[in-house]
Amino acid sequence: MMRALLTALAVTTLSGASVPVQAANTLQLDSDIFVEREKTNADGSQTKVLEEPKKVVPGDRLVFVVRFKNIGASAASNFVVTNPIPAAVQFEATPDGQDSVSVDGGKSWGRLPQLRVPEAGGGLRPAVAADVTHLQWNLDQRLTAGAEGKVIFRGVVR
Repeated sequence: MMRALLTALAVTTLSGASVPVQAANTLQLDSDIFVEREKTNADGSQTKVLEEPKKVVPGDRLVFVVRFKNIGASAASNFVVTNPIPAAVQFEATPDGQDSVSVDGGKSWGRLPQLRVPEAGGGLRPAVAADVTHLQWNLDQRLTAGAEGKVIFRGVVR
């Protein structure tokens, strides 16, 4: 399962619909997955720590970090980072809520409360986090040469 998670995260894409082609080719993406665990301190208090995932099981909480860096000589702006959610992971949240989500494999995008999914018996129901298939961040920031940033999202192993 860990290999599938890593493979799924590796297909993170970067697009630059409003970025000059040369700028889009100078953005580099890297990603990491961490398991969030509770550790008991000497005084009995609990602390959350992020660890490399050696083994994951259903219910484990994951933190995905996608880093982007402008490796070109000129600034880049208005780029989009798109990330599929691995099938073995249920989307939970992003820390800033600045993402758009898709519940149809990346065909359409919006905020989760506004999206609907088909019901088995016909009709539509409100989408929930378990329906999310992709995340997308429209980063309208200006990224100077050598600058970097990151986006983070959380999930739970199904």
